[in-house]
Amino acid sequence: MTAFFPGRPEIETYGGGGFHFAGMSHRGSIMVLPSGVYEWPADSMNLTVEDFVPVFNEKADVNLMLLGTGLTMARPPRAVREAFEAQGIMLDFMTTSSAISTYNLLLAERRKVAAALMAVA
Repeated sequence: MTAFFPGRPEIETYGGGGFHFAGMSHRGSIMVLPSGVYEWPADSMNLTVEDFVPVFNEKADVNLMLLGTGLTMARPPRAVREAFEAQGIMLDFMTTSSAISTYNLLLAERRKVAAALMAVA
């Protein structure tokens, strides 16, 4: 994966199927890790453990992973939840709107947070 932007910027706005951050925009879902912002191909809750390998690769710098599940909150599959537990990373899932608000707040507090955000129309 190649980062669109290195580091963890604040998410400025979202909607219309994409996100704005660091004066840039991206159409589609994104994953925000300590190493940068990446395109994330997830567009439904048919998630697998493999969808989160980039997070696990950076687990030394991530204590909390926020999963924005779109317009409605949805629970990720058990295998995904168990993988996060096995890696020692707390996983919190919520609507994309709530995940962005929480991410921006925790980022401002300099917490070890990452986010996987499903785009909303």
